[in-house]
Amino acid sequence: MIIDQEWLLKHLHQENIRIVDCSFSLANAAKGRQEYDKNHIPGAIHFDLEKDLSGEVSEHGGRHPLPPIKEFIDKLEHAGIDENVTVVAYDQGEGAFAARFWWMLTYLGHEKVFVLDGGFSGWKDGNYPVTTEVPVFEKTTFMTKLNHEVFASMEDVRAVAGAVDSQTILIDSREERRYLGLEEPIDKKAGRIPGAINKPWFEGLNAGYYKPADVQRERFNDISPDKQIIVYCGSGVTALPNFLALKAAGFEKVKLYLGSFSDWISYRENEID
Repeated sequence: MIIDQEWLLKHLHQENIRIVDCSFSLANAAKGRQEYDKNHIPGAIHFDLEKDLSGEVSEHGGRHPLPPIKEFIDKLEHAGIDENVTVVAYDQGEGAFAARFWWMLTYLGHEKVFVLDGGFSGWKDGNYPVTTEVPVFEKTTFMTKLNHEVFASMEDVRAVAGAVDSQTILIDSREERRYLGLEEPIDKKAGRIPGAINKPWFEGLNAGYYKPADVQRERFNDISPDKQIIVYCGSGVTALPNFLALKAAGFEKVKLYLGSFSDWISYRENEID
């Protein structure tokens, strides 16, 4: 799931490697592509959170719903990505945007996709090679086999929200003040899904690098590994570093509520704590 810079450097020019630059800024939607055009890891192609990794926002589905699957697969195929290549995703070091791409490929059934630890900032700090060249790949065919074990729908969450002695744990990955409903800078309502516990996503990272597995296990030591876990955030992006951290800590049953809190509050009947 997570690889280091030395591994990527060693395998950088192998034909069966595809590298995906997921640089993006929630504050400036154009910045990610600008960063990519400035320089990037050799062989990397850019996937934009809003243009490529999200679909059109509607009444339900949250702020970053999935794009139409066929359209996304077509983009993968034009990037030379099929089930036979190893894919490495990175962002500028935030972790969440690369993790979004990792999760989407995992959901589509790809079994050899990884996130570069430290992101591009770590890569540059290591004085590893960069380029401005935009690669072109021969179109391939991506075979899809949806992995429902990593996906949780709103109905799945509603079935366990606030339940007593539930065998499913809801993890709210947002910062504590948003979890507590003390402030809400983005969504129309403040609060949290009933019964959710708070594990801020950024606490699993240190300057863009994932903390060691034993540290992650300590972060989640109040959760039984036997229980199903559903992670969410505001829009299904920043919950994903928690997803990766949980998997690194040895938790097997982890799902993402893709629509997250922004989808939850779009249903008037859904309660909020």
